[in-house]
Amino acid sequence: MDIKLQQVSYAYSMGTPFEKFALFEVDLDIPSKTYQAIIGHTGSGKSTVLQHFNGLLKPSKGEVHIGDRKIEAGKKAKELKSVRQKVGIVFQFPEHQLFEETVLKDIMFGPMNFGISEEEAEKRARDLIHLVGLPEHVLDKSPFDLSGGQMRRVAIAGVLAMEPEVIVLDEPTAGLDPRGQKEIMDMFYTLHKERGLTTILVTHSMEDAARYADRISIMHEGRCVLSGTPREIFADSETLESYRLELPRIVKFQRKIEKMINQNLSKICLTEEELSEEIAHALREGRDQS
Repeated sequence: MDIKLQQVSYAYSMGTPFEKFALFEVDLDIPSKTYQAIIGHTGSGKSTVLQHFNGLLKPSKGEVHIGDRKIEAGKKAKELKSVRQKVGIVFQFPEHQLFEETVLKDIMFGPMNFGISEEEAEKRARDLIHLVGLPEHVLDKSPFDLSGGQMRRVAIAGVLAMEPEVIVLDEPTAGLDPRGQKEIMDMFYTLHKERGLTTILVTHSMEDAARYADRISIMHEGRCVLSGTPREIFADSETLESYRLELPRIVKFQRKIEKMINQNLSKICLTEEELSEEIAHALREGRDQS
């Protein structure tokens, strides 16, 4: 499912003495099945943008296109319930939204709220609990008896149970240890590939944006100031610094290696695996020339 923002501005407390614009004429085009990262410093407008992706916020100016639905400033939005079924948002610390007495009921709540039968909702819950890396016996437990990481996986299963076409991830690894962060991000990437999901990652992590995204957009002071592939975005450290952002650690390390060997590698490396291959290639070329 495509998502497109056209000249979207948004003001909190619109029309009151407390009116404050958080977005200014944002243009953003996210084609279906793309893995899109949105990065920016705190207060850049990332969180306000993501709430437009399923109609939680409606633009003060401009238009939001979600598939064949249009949400336009000043006009009543129709059929938002179907939009919210197709666009699932995993908010930061989603485990705080758990409330049912068992894990099974919590996962079933969303799809049943959208009219799915109890039988089908339970089938989805039993399928998904394995997908998010939990044993089936936790379905009968209270979600509040689980660890923080397990609770997060239950909350994610609840979003996936609605079978969205788009999944929006708002800092999905916040508060997790490094192993948990990688497991969660790898899980979302597998879902993205296997289910053909449009995936939107809103993150402070340059590493996650570099490793997983097809395209990156930078938010700065309420505006979308730059979009491109990860290699394009992370090739220009000066521009990133002007938006108060840093290079991913792997790119910083690449720059140090290039200084040590007095040679630029053939491309910006986005993962440790890529950097290892590029260093090995440069060393082989150096031996061949000598």
